[in-house]
Amino acid sequence: MAKEMIMATFDGQGSNNNSELFQAQSHLYKHALCYITSMCLKSAVELGIPDIINNHNGQSITLPELVSALHLPPAKNGFVHRLMRLLVHSGFFTSKKISQNQEEQEAYDLTPSSRLLLKDKVVVQSLSPFVLAMLDPAFMAPWHFLGSWLQKDESATTPFELAHEMSIFEYMSKNTEFSDLFNGAMASDSGMMKLVVKDIRPVFEGLCSLVDVGGGTGGVCRILIEAFPHLKCKVLELPHVIADLPNTENLIFVEGDMFQAIPQADALLLKWILHDWSDEECLTILKKCREAIPSYGGGKVVIIDIVINDQNDELETAEAKLYLDLLMMTLATGRERSEKDWEKLFLEAGFTRYKIIPIFGLKSLIEVFP
Repeated sequence: MAKEMIMATFDGQGSNNNSELFQAQSHLYKHALCYITSMCLKSAVELGIPDIINNHNGQSITLPELVSALHLPPAKNGFVHRLMRLLVHSGFFTSKKISQNQEEQEAYDLTPSSRLLLKDKVVVQSLSPFVLAMLDPAFMAPWHFLGSWLQKDESATTPFELAHEMSIFEYMSKNTEFSDLFNGAMASDSGMMKLVVKDIRPVFEGLCSLVDVGGGTGGVCRILIEAFPHLKCKVLELPHVIADLPNTENLIFVEGDMFQAIPQADALLLKWILHDWSDEECLTILKKCREAIPSYGGGKVVIIDIVINDQNDELETAEAKLYLDLLMMTLATGRERSEKDWEKLFLEAGFTRYKIIPIFGLKSLIEVFP
């Protein structure tokens, strides 16, 4: 009888069921441990591995050469291969076998993803600050509170507040080091705009003045001023963000609160701002924007943000957008929105029409008109 039961598991439906369960186990383990890829990526950035490979005379770098360049304690040298093996598997580097000194060696090259991490700017500003900020302990801690937050009645509280006993904006105002880290991350993300500024010239041509609402340290404005030298820009920000930042002829930093008042201009820019806030809070901001632009003669609001599109987004893009949606739920009161969600906000805020240009990869440019 026992023999018959054992044999039954190796044929027919029992075999198929076992295979499915083991596949499910692999799926579960992968996602329970996928943070390891993120932390290995962070370690690679901290160690400067992308730059070491990039600075290797334009050639692939062998494992012994990489180990030597890292200047690690000798006892740690043997671990580098295991770190790189996962990062190659995850698409951050490539590897191949080459012959060196009559021996076969593993050699590494960059991929488009790791080229975006280079501190020596090649095309755009390095995204290394973004990686380091998103994986900072202050950002990671709230995820341990997500389940308990969902069980609580206090809907205004975020997992970030449960973890740190204050909102993320209060935390940044009291923690200069973290604020600098976050603003550096946003500035690095803004650098990607250099790739498309020529393609979006019609959006900004003809404007004389622009206010970047919540524009951080002015990265986007500097890119726009370089492309449109006649454009007069202001950055509206909280005092601790723009403290000691110098004004120039074309760029002025203004202390203020977008929920209270926004300086008047031909156009207002909100890059990755509205996804931080709930629909009610977004309406308040958008109504202030509506008051700050001309009703006629080309006044508009330019929004750079994510538009969820389940039908057309590629798998990796769709997944990244879902991650960011949950990030907004965990850190703040915001969310990522579909076109239908955006349209509802614009109409309720008193705008009459809008135009979406999906040109930033994850993000789109949205022109909103009174």
